[in-house]
Order: sequence, then structure tokens, then C-alpha cells
Amino acid sequence: MSTVHHRKPPSKSSLPAPKAHVNPSWGRFNVGTWSVTLGCGAIVAFCPILVIIYVIALFQFSGSLISTFSAIVSHGPLEFTLLYAPRFSAPALAGYAAWVLFQVFLYAFLPGKIGYGQRTPAGHLLPYRVNGLSAWAATHILYGGAVYLGVLDPAIIAKNWQGLVIAFNIYGYILAAVAYVKAHVAPTHQDDLKFSGSIVYDYYMGIELNPRIGDWFDFKLFHNGRPGIVAWTLINLSFMAYQKELHGYITNSMIVVNILHGFYVVDFFFNEDWYLRTIDICHDHYGFYLAWGSMVWLPTMYTLQSQYLALYPSSLSTLTTAILLFTGTASYIVFRSINHQKDLSRRTSGNCVIWGKPAEFITARYTTEDGKEHQSILLCSGWWGVVRHANYTADLVLSYCGCAAAGWGEKGWTILPWTYAIFMTVLLVQRCVRDEDRCGKKYGKTWEEYCGRVRYRLLPGVW
Repeated sequence: MSTVHHRKPPSKSSLPAPKAHVNPSWGRFNVGTWSVTLGCGAIVAFCPILVIIYVIALFQFSGSLISTFSAIVSHGPLEFTLLYAPRFSAPALAGYAAWVLFQVFLYAFLPGKIGYGQRTPAGHLLPYRVNGLSAWAATHILYGGAVYLGVLDPAIIAKNWQGLVIAFNIYGYILAAVAYVKAHVAPTHQDDLKFSGSIVYDYYMGIELNPRIGDWFDFKLFHNGRPGIVAWTLINLSFMAYQKELHGYITNSMIVVNILHGFYVVDFFFNEDWYLRTIDICHDHYGFYLAWGSMVWLPTMYTLQSQYLALYPSSLSTLTTAILLFTGTASYIVFRSINHQKDLSRRTSGNCVIWGKPAEFITARYTTEDGKEHQSILLCSGWWGVVRHANYTADLVLSYCGCAAAGWGEKGWTILPWTYAIFMTVLLVQRCVRDEDRCGKKYGKTWEEYCGRVRYRLLPGVW
């Protein structure tokens, strides 16, 4: 149905008790096929190995993946591992444990407003304490103050990086295992669980939608947003200090990377309430995919540009620096405008002005498993009238600008610093497909009508 209808959102206290079953069209699949299960098992087994290979390439083979894989072939996997793999470090593990506990403390005790995500398939509307920006600021102020007072080496993260990567992986695996066991023995919301019958698939994709300890400690919001993303800018700063220590100077390329990544991180925490209504929080169940991804993949692979530049510095021409900063900043401004338009249309039920004109939208209705009917606004004007996933388009431009600062310098083209942009392209294209499949099932013919109004997914005129 596609009629305009305005109503006040139902109060949280009026929600009826949810029924003990789930909506199979939302979230992950109920059943994992053999091919999907094998694929999930391969990711669980080999993605950590890939991260280790990148660390080895960075520190042992001048950042060359080709040379690294050639060494694997010539030495054999076992000898290669014994020769080059990063070693476990007890101090690094202890330091990382202290870091996670410190972020838990900030998450639990810093003041913040209360935000709400979308309703779960079973009808739950969950509150979240939104204090990420305060946690990010407090962490960086403490880091800066400790460096200024001379009690902390600004390059401490970079100097202990190989041991920290091992610590990241240990915690990532344990966290996914805890989430799996918790879903079986003490689930937060029984009616939002999804089992596939495959241990491997359930471990990878997750069973619980919103696992919590108590009323406020949310596994997703904390682990997706705090230890990894707060650390993102600290890691970059530490490798910038390491570059200065190793080479005696800081390159303009390193500054560009820190600025563009800083835009993304600060924006994430400034608009943390918006994140509560994204695919991560609202649809993805909590398993290895999110747990290991947030704790390992994000801090290691998203910061490859600063890692590479610290060890193998290259400077950009003044023109290239200006182009990258301008394009990256412009894409961030557009990204913020895109999300503002969507949020504004939702807050006003479409009764707003976008680009100087009344907003054009379709109102889609859907029913949750508690039997309640709800509605969503599908915006068809502004940036959202150009492509259906305009925020992804702007996000990709910002990603490529950051990678270009490190991946195309004085020494020519190097693939390793481009890994983040390549990964984001694969991730966001896959999310486009997943999101559209989910919306098609959720909204039915209304989604088909919307796709007829806004023809392109990601690139206007192309796809």
C-alpha cells in the first residue's frame, strides 16, 4: 500500500508482549545450505590468516603482497609461518584487555541521551545509551595529555602492533563463542532468535539479534562502535608518530589520511543515534561476522594506509593533496547531507522541504510478528531520488580518497593500501543486494513501486 498517512509513533509502554516466533523475511536466513555453511566456515578459518598475511607483508616484505605470497609458495606454509608470523605478546594482550575494559567503563558510566533503534521482528523497541562521542573525546584527551606529560609514547600502538593483532584475534574468536553460547543458554529476547541447524553457520552469522547483559550493555553497539572505532583514529595517530620517529618527518599523505579518517570516525559518534537504525543494529544477528569483524578486521584493515605510510613514506604533490582533500571533504559533506535528508523525512513523516521543494516519498506499511502494523517513509527526492543507496555512494568516494593518499605515491601504485576501498566496494555492493532483498520481502509491491520511481541502486545511469 502506498498512501500518505501521518501518525504519532506508539509509546514504548504501550507495546504488547511479543509472540514467541520470528519473521523469516528479516535478518539472516533461517536455514544455512551446505554451500553457505562451507563458505562461512572458510571465512572463519581463513580471514584471520589473511589479516596475519597482511601484517607479514607490511613488516617483512615492504608491503608487497606479491612477494609475500611468493614466499609462502617457496617456503611452504609451515616454514613461512615459523619464519615470519607475528608472535604472541603477553604485554600486548594485557594492554588490549585493559583497553577493552576502559571502553566498557566509559560506555557504562559516561552520561548520554537515550536513543532507540527500529522495532525488531518480534516487536521490541530497545533503548540505547548514546555516549560514543564523549567516550571518543575522553579517550583522545587522555591520550594527548599523557603524551604531552611524557608518560606515554605516542607510537606505543605502532610499536606493539604485531602482538596487538594476535590479541585482537584472540578476543574476536572468544567474543563470537560467548555470543553463540549465550544465545543457547541465556538469550535476551527468545522471540528474536534464529537457528539454522548448522553450528558453523550459526557461529558465523549469529543467533541473537540484540544480545545484552542486563538492560543496557548491548553487545552490538559496544563492540561495533567502541573498542574498534575509537581506536581507529588512535591507531592512525600512533602510526603518524611512528613515521616521525623512524624518518624524522610527517608526510602530507599521512596528514590527508588522518584528516579523512577523522571525518568518518567523528561523524559516526556525532550521529551515533542514527547508527541505531542501520543494517548492523536492526537486521544483522550477532555472531563471528560482526564480533570478529569489529574487533579485528576494522582496526587492522581500515588503518592500512597509515600503517603503510609509517614504514614506507611517500609525499603527494600540492595539487594531488588539494584534490584529495577537496574531494574527500566534499564527499563527507554530501554523505552528511544524504543522511540528514533521510532522517528529516522520517522525523517529519515526509512533511518537510528537500532541495527547496516538498519532499517526495512513498509510505510503506509492514507488520511485525506481534501483529502490529507500522509504516516507513521511502524518500524519492533529493539525493535519494538519484540512487536508492546514496549514502553508500558518498561513503565509497571518501574511502577511495583516503586510500589514494597512500596507494599512489612517489613509489608508484601499491595494492596493499587500497584494500580498504576494495573491501568497502564489495561490502556495500553486497549490502545493496541484501538490503533490497529484505525490503522487497518487508514492503512487497510498495518496494517495487519505489524502485520504479528511483531506478538506480548505487551509480546513476550505471547500476
